[in-house]
Amino acid sequence: MKLAREAWPTIGGLVLMIFVGWFVSPFISAGLLIPLGIVVWFFRDPERTPDSPEGFLSPADGRVVEIEESEHEYTGKAVKIGIFMNAFNVHVNRFPASAVVGYTKYVPGKKWFAIAPKASEINERFYVGAECEYGRFVLTQIAGILARRIVCKVRVGDTLDRGQRYGMIKLGSKVDIYLPASVAPSVKIGDNVTAGQTVIGVFNNEKA
Repeated sequence: MKLAREAWPTIGGLVLMIFVGWFVSPFISAGLLIPLGIVVWFFRDPERTPDSPEGFLSPADGRVVEIEESEHEYTGKAVKIGIFMNAFNVHVNRFPASAVVGYTKYVPGKKWFAIAPKASEINERFYVGAECEYGRFVLTQIAGILARRIVCKVRVGDTLDRGQRYGMIKLGSKVDIYLPASVAPSVKIGDNVTAGQTVIGVFNNEKA
């Protein structure tokens, strides 16, 4: 199983503790195998194949909890889709389309329940805006009540491919995506989506 690179410091520390604990008490080492298994499960990073060669891919694993017309300073009018990630989802985030990063912004905030609609406005979050052939879009990684760290690996000027990994949020949280107004959602509230695989929006000629 492939693991996210962020896992290795934690795994290395636990393995060292298991090794040292063995000389103190085998029971201590055995007990540490449980958190080691949890860490390995949490940081899993499976390969993904898009369901279709066209359309915007989901940036996160989870459940669609919001679909609404919205607006953002980088995109202007947009279609916002909110995806809630629980503690059992894969937490690696992926780019929805091949694009060039043109905007990043970190906003400090609270760690309220990420599933709540107001979390998009009051919680700690990190915005990444990019421009693709269909226009500009914005990804928002939002910290939740359990999430303690947002990881984003991109900078302004970077070019990312469709489905490419760009970061992760540790423990349950939420990712919002602001799609161009010319894109029609292809999912509905309650749908389960998979990062880098599920198509969540398609270009609509009538709205262009």
